[in-house]
Amino acid sequence: MDLARWRVDLERTAAAAAKRPFPYRALALWGLGLAVVVSWSSVLVVVMGRVVPSWMPAGLLVLVSFVLMSVRAVLRRRSPDGSISYDDLAASLVLTAPADASRALRLPPRESTPRLVGRVLLAVVALASTGFNALGDLGAEYLVLRPTGPGGCTAIVRETAFLMAGTGEVYAVAGATGVAWGPSGSWFADDGYRPVAAGSYRLTWGRADGALVVEGTSTDPVHPAIHELDCG
Repeated sequence: MDLARWRVDLERTAAAAAKRPFPYRALALWGLGLAVVVSWSSVLVVVMGRVVPSWMPAGLLVLVSFVLMSVRAVLRRRSPDGSISYDDLAASLVLTAPADASRALRLPPRESTPRLVGRVLLAVVALASTGFNALGDLGAEYLVLRPTGPGGCTAIVRETAFLMAGTGEVYAVAGATGVAWGPSGSWFADDGYRPVAAGSYRLTWGRADGALVVEGTSTDPVHPAIHELDCG
């Protein structure tokens, strides 16, 4: 290989390395952090009449983040990393024989141990929090109540039962966004009773808000019984 051609190849490679790379790792870390926040939030989303609890979008964020990190790892083995400066790249090419230049470009820079540990911990926390909340949703029943209220406001009930205790939450989902940022009320019932699933409730709406009255039985009381609903 003559000197002129080697110089042209060097300039092309350096120009390619100078381009700003796609921020795979930054987006992946952002996704993992957001997954932790979302998984522990009380956000509830309704999409086309189907209830989506918070751990589902959190799990999707974790999956996308791992895909981004995997893509970045593959690309780092095939091309120079965006963090390598022009001078570092030029020096590595000049000090390397032309036949070994392509192999030299595949060597990624050394990772900082504290940063690597931090990223691993973030990934573990994101996986654990999403999995924990998904397990906590096992056996939960989501009910979309009718009729809807002003502006399409919809009452969504989540009921669970564990051993001799039953719990329930009601969410007021705004019709415009399909999102409830937290429960509007919650209750406890004896003997794992699920009053709303049993049809023992009354839902009424006014011009601006509504009310859900959850009724128990003489043997399975519910407390508290009245819950205000406001999608404003």
